[in-house]
Amino acid sequence: MDSTAFNVIKRLGGPLNVQVHSSPELIAGVGKAAAAVDRERAKKKTTGEGHGPRKPGLRHVPRAERGPLQITPWDLLATFARATTLARQGRGRGLAEHWQGLKYCRAFAADRHGSLCLTEEGKAPELSYRGMQARELGRAFGLAAAERALRERYPDHLISIVDADTVLLPGFARTKPAATLGARARPDFLLEAWRPGEGSRVFVVTVNGNHQAVKPKTSASSRTTYRQLARGSERVERLHLGQGNETPSLITSTEFLAAAGVTVHLLHAEGDIELPVRAPSGPRSADTAIGRRGLPYVNSVADLTQRGEGRHNAFLIPENEFSWFGRVIARAHAAGQLSLAGGGGKVGQYLIGDQGRKHFSETTFAGTSSVHDAKADFGGEAYVGTDQVFRINGTRVEAFSGMAADLYGLLADGKVEEYRRRAYERRKEWPNSDDVDTWGASSFRPDGTALAIRVVPKRAPSDERLLA
Repeated sequence: MDSTAFNVIKRLGGPLNVQVHSSPELIAGVGKAAAAVDRERAKKKTTGEGHGPRKPGLRHVPRAERGPLQITPWDLLATFARATTLARQGRGRGLAEHWQGLKYCRAFAADRHGSLCLTEEGKAPELSYRGMQARELGRAFGLAAAERALRERYPDHLISIVDADTVLLPGFARTKPAATLGARARPDFLLEAWRPGEGSRVFVVTVNGNHQAVKPKTSASSRTTYRQLARGSERVERLHLGQGNETPSLITSTEFLAAAGVTVHLLHAEGDIELPVRAPSGPRSADTAIGRRGLPYVNSVADLTQRGEGRHNAFLIPENEFSWFGRVIARAHAAGQLSLAGGGGKVGQYLIGDQGRKHFSETTFAGTSSVHDAKADFGGEAYVGTDQVFRINGTRVEAFSGMAADLYGLLADGKVEEYRRRAYERRKEWPNSDDVDTWGASSFRPDGTALAIRVVPKRAPSDERLLA
C-alpha cells in the first residue's frame, strides 16, 4: 500500500506554529493603502456598494493574542469545515460544503523552524484555483486567529462561528432577486462568545488571504495584505449593533508565502455590545422560530467621523431588536451544527425561507449531500454524523464529521437552549486528540463537535472473499 496517505495524515495531526502579526506598523501600512485606494477611486470616479467609511479606531491586538498560534493543519481544515456548513455554494445543498477543505490535505508542511508553510503542491495550484485557495484557506487561518483572540478575552465561554449572510437574511433579504442581500458590502462571519444565563458578545469578522511573496529579511507585509485589511475595515463598518459604533470587530489577512511561514495579519476595533439574556425556554428563547424583519439599511447609521448629519448605508440591528438577533444567531449556529453531522431535513427547522429552508430540505444530486448515517467512538464517547471516503495516491481515506450523540439528539428535537446548557456543562469532558489512536488526525471542540480522518481500515479476509 502506498505510504503517501499515511504520511499526509500524519502531517495533518502534527501541531505547528502559525505566525500572527499585529503591530502599529501594520496599522500605518493599512492607512497608507486606504489612502491609495481612495485616490484610485477618485481618479476613476468610481462609487458603489463596496465604497464607504472605514472602521475607526483600528488597533493592534494585545500581546497574548498575537503570539504564534500553535495548531494542527487538521484543526485548520476543521475550522474551515465548521464555518462553511451553510454556505450553499454551487448546486449542492450545502450539507456537503464542509468537505471542501479536504482538497487541501496535501497543502501543508513544516519549515525548518517548525512553522506552518505550504508544500510545493500548495504553492503551485492553477491560476483560477489559486484565487479560490487564497479565499478558502484565508477563512481557515483568519477564523483560527480570531477564535484564539476571543478565547483569551472570554476564557470561560464557548465560541460559535456563524456565516454573516445567514444571520443577515432574516432582517435584510431583498425580494428581487429573492432571498439575497444583493451587492451590499458586508463582513464574512460573526463570532459569538456565550455561556448560558448571560448575554453573549458578538464580533464582526472579515477574512482574506493572498499568495503575494514578501522579500526575505524584511518584516514588511505585502501590498496586497495592506489593501485587503483596508477593504476589510470598510466591510466590518457595514454591520452595526446599535448606533454609536460600538460593535467590536476583527479583520484578518493571511499571507501564505510570507518569509516566516504562513502569517495571519490581525487588527481589531473595540466595542462594548452585549446581547440580552434569553429565557431558558418558551417564546423568548431560541427554541422558538424567528420571524422576518424589515430592518433599515439606506442611511441607517450616523457617520461619527464626519461633522454634521452625515450618514451611511449599513446593516443596522437596532437595540430593540437585539433579543431577536440573538435568537437568529443561536438558531443559525444550531443549523450549522446539524449540517456538520449530516442532519438532513432536521436542519430546516432552524431556518426561515429567506435563509434557504427549502434549499436544505430538497433532494440533492448524487455526491452533494451528506447523510446522518455514520457513528464513531472517540475515547469512549459516542459520536453520530456523516462520512466521506476519497483517495490519496490510490489509498482509500475516510473523513468523519459529527457531534456527541446526546447533543445531536437535543438539536434534532429543536432544543437549542438545552443543547447550549448541556454543551457548556460538558465543555471540558470531550476526548483529546492525543488519546485517539484509531484515527490518524482528529479535532474536538468544546461544543461537542468532532472531525477525524484516517486511512480506511483493511477489510477482514471474510469481506475480501465476498468481494471476489
